[in-house]
Amino acid sequence: MIIEDGVLFRQAAEKDAGTLVELYDRAARWILARGIEQWKPGDKDEAHFRARMRDGEVWLAQDADGHVVGGYELWWADEEAWGVQPPVAGYVHRLMVEREAAPPGTGMRMLVHAERRIARTGRDRARLDCVSTNPRLLEYYRGAGYRIVGEFPHKEGKDGRVYGVILLERRLDV
Repeated sequence: MIIEDGVLFRQAAEKDAGTLVELYDRAARWILARGIEQWKPGDKDEAHFRARMRDGEVWLAQDADGHVVGGYELWWADEEAWGVQPPVAGYVHRLMVEREAAPPGTGMRMLVHAERRIARTGRDRARLDCVSTNPRLLEYYRGAGYRIVGEFPHKEGKDGRVYGVILLERRLDV
């Protein structure tokens, strides 16, 4: 466990898969309620999060009382969106915030935690993608120091829906 800026971070274990599904579904409902077409409740199940734990890392953020207030996935490759790349980056996915319980700034704290985790491995870049129809999220990431480095216009969702994503990258101090 790691405490950073008042938030406790711990790597998720298989027993946390149900918690991650609930966190994702609540975040998806919050996004949809704001008219943003991005995540859909039910799109990620326990098997998804267990697979991410095996292939990369999944982190949970907790408040001082031990309540889960967020989570994210950290991948070491993302060939679907970024193609084959040298091992210079970590890829942040599914940055999820528990809107009802998270203290202000939790999303940014998780992003910084991910960047520190990536830097500790000797990789000098954090990468992520943002659905191209969500300008507010794009500005959030740009405000966090990410720059647009490309676009992947034909990403295919689990349901067969094709959508575009903006590729963003931030150089890290290692």
